[in-house]
Amino acid sequence: MARAHHYVTTCGFTVAAIDAPGHGDRPRNARDEQWVAALRAARAAGEPIDTIVIDYNCSLAERAVPEWRATLDALEALPEIGTEAPVGYGGMTLATAIGVPLTAIEPRITAAVFGAAFVYDAATEAAGRITIPIQFLLPWDDEEISRQHGLALFDAFASKEKTLHAVPGGHREVPWFEVENSARFFQRHLR
Repeated sequence: MARAHHYVTTCGFTVAAIDAPGHGDRPRNARDEQWVAALRAARAAGEPIDTIVIDYNCSLAERAVPEWRATLDALEALPEIGTEAPVGYGGMTLATAIGVPLTAIEPRITAAVFGAAFVYDAATEAAGRITIPIQFLLPWDDEEISRQHGLALFDAFASKEKTLHAVPGGHREVPWFEVENSARFFQRHLR
């Protein structure tokens, strides 16, 4: 929410933020609960979480992508936004897992900021269809998602204009100046 607030107050953008299915105030379904339990058990046992997170994120993306497309439709119906307003997409980790397949099929999105996400066949295939300008944030010392995942996903984007911002730190340690860099990226591509 801090990023959304910054984009609104500093850049004057209209911003929409949606909790993913089973996140925030949205209830989890039974399958979501199974994934969350498996994730917690794997973390507690010191086991890899990649496969669990990838399966869970694929399910979340299948449900969230249609919601985002409906949200774009609703926003475009507002007279203060309309159909001519440029659209950007930004988000890390789960938001990247949702945003990559969304951006691959949504022509209204003209610039995107992604980061720190697991790579898997469906994500790689979707990234290969994305040709818009991309900025990719990579926490170099992420304890949950290896940098190899981030580098592979970045490499998969077909965009001719893409930048990789690797920063020291862990999973939730992207410095604020990268939020400001993302704001400048969106100002450059959405104005």
